[in-house]
Amino acid sequence: MGIPMVKNLVKAGFEVAVYNRNAEKATALAETIKVEVAGSPAELAETVDVIVTMLSNDAAVREVYEGEKGIFSATADKKLIAVDMSTVSPENTAYIAGLCAERAIPYLDAPVSGSVKPAEEAQLVIMVGGDEAVYEEVKPVFDALGKASVYLGENGKANVAKLAVNLFLGIVNQGLAEAVVFAEKNGLSAAQLLPIINAGAVGCGLTKLKTENIINDNYNAAFALKLLTKDIGLATGNGMDTPLGKSLETTLQGAVAEGYGDQDMIAVLKYLSDK
Repeated sequence: MGIPMVKNLVKAGFEVAVYNRNAEKATALAETIKVEVAGSPAELAETVDVIVTMLSNDAAVREVYEGEKGIFSATADKKLIAVDMSTVSPENTAYIAGLCAERAIPYLDAPVSGSVKPAEEAQLVIMVGGDEAVYEEVKPVFDALGKASVYLGENGKANVAKLAVNLFLGIVNQGLAEAVVFAEKNGLSAAQLLPIINAGAVGCGLTKLKTENIINDNYNAAFALKLLTKDIGLATGNGMDTPLGKSLETTLQGAVAEGYGDQDMIAVLKYLSDK
């Protein structure tokens, strides 16, 4: 997600510096577009006005902020706005936002709806929590990254929205997989079924996006199944106890246990087919 987002910021005319925990990725990016490469989060924080993090989980966000040479160890006395676009728990946002407040660093939680292709096309939908005036200040950045940004209120509200979106995403994803499994068990191929689904009332962006993957048996991760599993776990930790949600969580956990975690989320189809 981070690489296409950086490319879109550069395309929009922003001066961009990057840090990646995998230094080779940052170096390779700098060979293709005009970006500066920082050696640590602290070094990055000392050179930018807005620092944006896009990481895999709560622990990774905390490490980038609090770890050795993390953002909080930056020495420059300058204005800095922090924006976390990761999918993390509201509790993690409250924790990091509190530490930022102690340091007079405005903090926005701004998770996104959309995977790699929407990121490449600057078609992300960005949900934002925090101070509204700070959101307005950072909005040109969001405009370069997505087709819409929505201000939702205090820190943590955007995290709740993102978990709700991904709960719905997971339910639709599993429903699509179950429909294909049922059809194939009764002699109807996915290639026959999916055009019908896509042309009807239940067809949607997700069903159309995953059709080619299913027909071509291609499960390279646009959004890894293990990450969706993590997000549903976060939703459970914040009170999700509905029937479809709990069934989804059980299925995802089973798929990860069976070795499908690094594949795309629609690989839940293979897991269900093998049961």
